[in-house]
Amino acid sequence: MKILDSLPVCQLQLTTDGSHTLFLPELDEHYHSTNGAIREAQHVYIEAGFNQCPKDVIHVLELGFGTGLNALLTALESQQRQVKAVYTTLEKYPLPPDIVTQLNYNEIESNLFQQIHTAEWEKCVPLTDFFTLQKINTDFNDWVGAQNFVPLRESFDVVYYDAFAPGKQTEVWSQSLFDKIYAQLNPGGILTTYCAKGTIRRMMQAAGFLVERIPGPPGKREMLRARN
Repeated sequence: MKILDSLPVCQLQLTTDGSHTLFLPELDEHYHSTNGAIREAQHVYIEAGFNQCPKDVIHVLELGFGTGLNALLTALESQQRQVKAVYTTLEKYPLPPDIVTQLNYNEIESNLFQQIHTAEWEKCVPLTDFFTLQKINTDFNDWVGAQNFVPLRESFDVVYYDAFAPGKQTEVWSQSLFDKIYAQLNPGGILTTYCAKGTIRRMMQAAGFLVERIPGPPGKREMLRARN
């Protein structure tokens, strides 16, 4: 396990659905499943998370902005469903522009993807009639201790927990984080993650969540979804 003090060198890789992911040799870790980056994000965060919330205005918190893929798919889904998404994302190490421009998510919706990455940090930025973005440059654990950790919103309907795997970065999967998230969820709120480890499930349960194992994306048997 390695604690990052800066973004390691990233290598662009194609996944089996033809979409890009990034590989970090220093961590021996990918940003997404090699069995399909877009398929994984769509399954774990859109279908199992965002689309499970019946509200007309959905407040989303993402832990791990990464490539911006989850934000892009949420923006597109909000347009498709004609519901408003107010999207807050936490990221300590934003990708440099030269990496962003190589990602083939541009082929999905080039203008919107670029707007997501060029939107000013720490500000609430409307990008479409249905999607508002706020990017917060912070460490997850710093966020736990902050007094006014999210200026935009203090409660959420859906949480995307998309940090690097627990075996790679233990410190970003902590009881204090799950306690904080539980306290910030609106009634009926959902947390969804690709992770299915028993230790993580027990942390969620200790925080108060009702946790279920559900079928994972291609190449992964199970994932976790939790509700308050």
